[in-house]
Amino acid sequence: IQTPIGKASFKPEQLQANLTALLDQLMKLKPATAKGTYMRSVTISTTHGPGVKVDTTPFAASAE
Repeated sequence: IQTPIGKASFKPEQLQANLTALLDQLMKLKPATAKGTYMRSVTISTTHGPGVKVDTTPFAASAE
């Protein structure tokens, strides 16, 4: 999916909280019949900036 998690005026703590809430919600929406790796990779970036990979291990562990 592609979705905004904040604006340039947001503080780092606000962006982190928004990203955490988004990833938590996505893991909660995982269908019970889905097997294997549900979220293979997550990358965040500014509109035209380079992407930065996010470690999703903590979110995958909390969904199981």
